[in-house]
Amino acid sequence: MVSSGAQQYIQGQRTWAVRAARLFDGHALRAGRPLVLIEDSRIAGVDMTGAVPSADLPVVDLGDATLLPGLIDSHVHLAFDPDDRSKQAMADEDDQATLSRMRAHAGQQLEAGVTTVRDLGDRHFLAASLRDRYAAGTETGPEIVAAGPPITRTRGHCWFLGGEADGIAALEAAVEERIARDVDVVKVMATGGVTTPGWGPHQSQYSRDELAAVTRAAHAHGKPVTAHAHGRQGMADAVAAGVDGLEHASFFTEDGVEPDWKIVAAAVEAGIFIGATEAWLPTGAMVAPHMAERVAQRAENFARMHREGARLVCCSDAGAGPRKPHGVLPYGVIHFGSLGLTSTEALASVTSLAAQACGLAERKGRIAVGYDADLIAVPGNPLQELERLLDVRTVIRAGRTFKGPEMKGERR
Repeated sequence: MVSSGAQQYIQGQRTWAVRAARLFDGHALRAGRPLVLIEDSRIAGVDMTGAVPSADLPVVDLGDATLLPGLIDSHVHLAFDPDDRSKQAMADEDDQATLSRMRAHAGQQLEAGVTTVRDLGDRHFLAASLRDRYAAGTETGPEIVAAGPPITRTRGHCWFLGGEADGIAALEAAVEERIARDVDVVKVMATGGVTTPGWGPHQSQYSRDELAAVTRAAHAHGKPVTAHAHGRQGMADAVAAGVDGLEHASFFTEDGVEPDWKIVAAAVEAGIFIGATEAWLPTGAMVAPHMAERVAQRAENFARMHREGARLVCCSDAGAGPRKPHGVLPYGVIHFGSLGLTSTEALASVTSLAAQACGLAERKGRIAVGYDADLIAVPGNPLQELERLLDVRTVIRAGRTFKGPEMKGERR
């Protein structure tokens, strides 16, 4: 409910509070009917006793619910239609058609409680354009961390996004182009993939020296590099080249999966984030059914990676196929719980740890003073039952209610 005097109080200022039975602050669960004070787009206070600092303060009481930081999906493709198996048609698509689809997918992410996405592959740097519109407040959507078109070989994995580059000089020029276009992160396709013919997922697209050229050029501008890497050699070369993240980390061979735990140990020592794209709908068709057994084995490898200290970030690769619709991330958290992670660890992997992976740890992924007021609420206690994340009742993005109880006078 909304406290008395709320309507008058909210006119002319954007200070209000939300209260629930408990909150997960990004690291631990805290009970005691905590109250979160919001001023404009930031968290101004957290009172674990639920005390209201002013009789005039508007308070939305969510009852027997848990507040959490907005979820962060560190690997999405807003431009990808998950039901379209032929992504290559995008090469000739009109930008406005692509942007319209991206807006719709961004809305689906927000509806599911994902308030921040890292887009790791789009056409014509459209994700950065949409990022800027959302940041300006002219449109409503999740915060976007944008990579632009991933750097890939000529006719390499996802070539149709426009990021083809061959040889060290071309790779360095590709990085400079991304810096000029104000990307947040550089993505490079160290290996082939499942959905693009020509380069198998086990095959390396770039040499160690070429990958090192990419990381040197990006790091010179203070930009992180994350590498799409399914194959074992590609993973080893990316780690040696000094990347900041590994996406998929599948250890695929031509006909199976063969993990090399020395590579994992090197990644752990270097503090490299491993994007475990394990968010799937529980049923439905896979984009590559012949890979089902390998994907199941990869999940087992992720469980061991976690035990060995890897910075394992749960993410989705949303848009890649029918079982990866936009907003599927909560299913990944549930799956993480089945891999031996505690519920706290699984939730941290899409909040505080994901914020670190995306370079946003100073203002995202936690419920704490000074952090962005990106909050969600689910009924009951998700640490006792991770499936609660499938029932997001409230979404607050940058201090504004996108979904859930709305105070009169508050603008969505």
